[in-house]
Amino acid sequence: MDTESVSPPNAASPDTAQLAEQRWQAVVRRDVLADGEFVYAVRTTGVYCRPSCPSRAAKRENVTFYETGDLAAAAGYRPCKRCQPDAPSQQQTRSVLVRQACQAIERSATPPSLVQLAQQAGMSPYHFQRVFKAVAGLSPKAYHKALQARRVAASLQSAPSVTAAIYDAGFNSTGRFYEVAPALLGMPPDSYRKGGAGEHIRYTVEPCVLGWVVVAATRKGICAIEFSDEPQALADRIQTRFPQAQFELADDAFKGWVARVLDYLEQPRGVLDLPLDVQGTVFQHRVWQALQAIPAGQTASYGEIAERIGQPKAHRAVAHACACNPVAVAIPCHRAVRADGSLAGYRWGVVRKSALLRRERGK
Repeated sequence: MDTESVSPPNAASPDTAQLAEQRWQAVVRRDVLADGEFVYAVRTTGVYCRPSCPSRAAKRENVTFYETGDLAAAAGYRPCKRCQPDAPSQQQTRSVLVRQACQAIERSATPPSLVQLAQQAGMSPYHFQRVFKAVAGLSPKAYHKALQARRVAASLQSAPSVTAAIYDAGFNSTGRFYEVAPALLGMPPDSYRKGGAGEHIRYTVEPCVLGWVVVAATRKGICAIEFSDEPQALADRIQTRFPQAQFELADDAFKGWVARVLDYLEQPRGVLDLPLDVQGTVFQHRVWQALQAIPAGQTASYGEIAERIGQPKAHRAVAHACACNPVAVAIPCHRAVRADGSLAGYRWGVVRKSALLRRERGK
């Protein structure tokens, strides 16, 4: 009997051929990012496993997929003792540890060192740095800088001067702050201090294949494309960024831009050519232009991008410019990877980065 042509008892729903193939490829890759999305059961062994199970690969014809372990158990399968599919996944465990580290950073006037954070998580500093970036999308140091930016954003509304707000937030260099401020605040500090006064903003929050997306634009072009699991968080972010701006109703041009973003997320092919209004340093704009030149479905390492802009030793600065990108997909920073081809952090989560690359490659 063909096991794929008959719906197994108690399965959540019959797998479509495409979904079944995607899940099978995740099993073949032992993809930890797929853990928690489904389990697979092996008819010949009578066990069910998480996608990343390191056990010997099963034959495709003996595998059936289930949405949860409970459904697999109800069909008569038992959990694998090796991968323990009903226990929290490695990804979930890491998320908890990173969340605790973020809270430690937020509570401290002076940020904990990487060594201190790693000890708290029970990891080596090198391993913890990689885990933190994979989960949070940026390093602990960059997370602290982003926290400083949020604090200075609040202080800019009440401090007697921009300089006072910068030092109140813990920056020890005005030059360093002015380098990163436009991308973090969405506008120059003086404009942010005025609450976006004089800006004319249109924005919308829409459901998409990656959760929720906010698209915002000035009269010049798109100024923000961001993702989240919470739609209200995206709306609040735009309102907070531009408290004194004049919010306008969406016109036909803006609706067309939004439609192109949503269509591109559904079928990411070619170039998402939109007018952009993004703030950044000269170096950041050079990196963003290099990112836009990477074809859909392909990637480039931070070192390769650094070479393309004529600064081969600036791979760390390239990674930072990617983290400051305010317009996801329009500037495709998800196509930047480590030198070994593995995924680095992503401002909106490495899971979304992986999903974008898979969709671009038609998987």
